[in-house]
Amino acid sequence: MSHPSLFDRSLIMQRRKKALAKPVAGADFLLKAAAQDLEDRLMMLSRSFESAVDLGGHGNYITEALRNSGKVQRVIRADLFTPDQNSGTPDLVIDDAVLPFAEQSVDLIVSSLNLQLLDDLPGTLVQIRRALKPDGLFLGLLLGTDSLIELRDSFMRAEMEVTGGVSPRVIPFADTRDLGGLLQRAGFALPVADLDKLTVRYDTLFDLIKDLRAMGATNPLAERSKRFTPRAVFMKAAEHYAQNYQDEDGRIRATFTFASLSGWAPHESQQKPLRPGSAKQSLAAALGTVEKKV
Repeated sequence: MSHPSLFDRSLIMQRRKKALAKPVAGADFLLKAAAQDLEDRLMMLSRSFESAVDLGGHGNYITEALRNSGKVQRVIRADLFTPDQNSGTPDLVIDDAVLPFAEQSVDLIVSSLNLQLLDDLPGTLVQIRRALKPDGLFLGLLLGTDSLIELRDSFMRAEMEVTGGVSPRVIPFADTRDLGGLLQRAGFALPVADLDKLTVRYDTLFDLIKDLRAMGATNPLAERSKRFTPRAVFMKAAEHYAQNYQDEDGRIRATFTFASLSGWAPHESQQKPLRPGSAKQSLAAALGTVEKKV
């Protein structure tokens, strides 16, 4: 039985195209932060990769980071569409929910700020793991829980006051504990899920919305309200935002949470957890204390 789609995938593609065709200076700060995060993580690795895939990278940011790292010989950029000349042409145009890669064919797969917009994240993680060669690496970065929590709260309060109801405006974000479990279920070895927060400040709610539009990141939910939002809702949301999330200098805060994922395709050379009961030294001895039996 098919389930209804959570995201409007065609709308996501249209908005990304528009954002890349008419870039706004400074509105790409999330993409630049994601690319820097990738470079930092690659620098900590002692190995290099013959082939890497930039999966749905919103332009050339991740591809350039992979090339500049000196850790990858060949980069394949795979995206939802062919944009204009502003961001270059991808090597593959694919739906990143259905990967075309053969099993055990790629050494490194990177997905940045994209996985949170997939209906079937567990299924995509399984596809990524299958596409990796043994001991291949997956690095993911997606928006995690509490991202735009201030915006969500302010619009919820405003709609309740103005219209008496609430419509979905901000996508649901996954918790790091859930993401770590999804990596394990997908069959990754040595899975890791970390969380970092980036706080950005704006003069008003409308400046935040302007940046989100410039990113192509406004409401992509399939069940979003198709009716025109009354101006009174925006004004009331801006009022609530200023009341609850304003700093002393009058500027408001917007939280973006980065959930960083990593996992390896299983290989016999990787470290294995010890069997329960196989320890040769007690915890008390390791801590230098005396064990007391109950």
